[in-house]
Amino acid sequence: MFSTVLVLSLVGVCASRSVEHVERVEYRTWELGMNLNPDDGHVMSYSTGWATDAFIGTYSEALTKDYLDREVWNKPVSYIAIVRHQAGEADAVKVFRFREGGRSMLNRFQDMDPGRVVVTEGGPIQESVSKNAQNLHDDPVFSVGGDLAFNWGYSDNGHRIVLTGGNLSPVDQNDDNTHGLGNDYHCYPLTGKSKSLSWQHEISNIVDCPGPNIWWGRCGTASCLPTIQGNDKTASTNDCLKPGPVYGNYAIYVSSDASKFPGPGTQLEIEVEVESKMKKGEL
Repeated sequence: MFSTVLVLSLVGVCASRSVEHVERVEYRTWELGMNLNPDDGHVMSYSTGWATDAFIGTYSEALTKDYLDREVWNKPVSYIAIVRHQAGEADAVKVFRFREGGRSMLNRFQDMDPGRVVVTEGGPIQESVSKNAQNLHDDPVFSVGGDLAFNWGYSDNGHRIVLTGGNLSPVDQNDDNTHGLGNDYHCYPLTGKSKSLSWQHEISNIVDCPGPNIWWGRCGTASCLPTIQGNDKTASTNDCLKPGPVYGNYAIYVSSDASKFPGPGTQLEIEVEVESKMKKGEL
């Protein structure tokens, strides 16, 4: 969605002729579809929210707690921005173009059977990270490259958003070694249902720690464990999911036509407007 302003400017006079340039300014809008806070006591796991056509949270706490805007989730979109932020101030941004424009986020996340869909192409079209940003070495979005993949299911594991630059477990391998946003290590990934409350968690960091060989059955003494951000997991007694520091909230913005997002330092809102200027020859 955009609005347009035409600006006429007289830029010079030569031999009694005026040279006129026409500039069109378009305002395009990003809308907040989801916010993930991995330490607010609500777990946005593989089975919660993403594909259930439900409103989660409140407008007043949209950027401080888990949030899903049902109306935005149902709109056809062509671009997605994942924005890590600290109390509403962006510190890292990645923008991607969907392979298939014009589909809603709900429709994309309901596409679970067979799932494992690489939904963007060409990698990020924008990547902006603050020089002061911390905890980037194993961040599930900003420490790895590649495109976005949705509904990455394998054996009885599921992850709603992962990047292709990280480890993507084969469909028949039960190693609990893929990491991203919206996770469950004990679910039915083709239907979005969880098998138990034991393994649901919101955000897991990048670590190479395959389950069968290293930590299954001996989580208390294993040399490595899957590390999650914050404490948002459904089973507080599961010591195989190691709580860790919160790197920030992760906001998911979508748009039908905006391809650039304001950079680090931006104070986020539910809607973020960006300006696009085009000269006469581009009209």
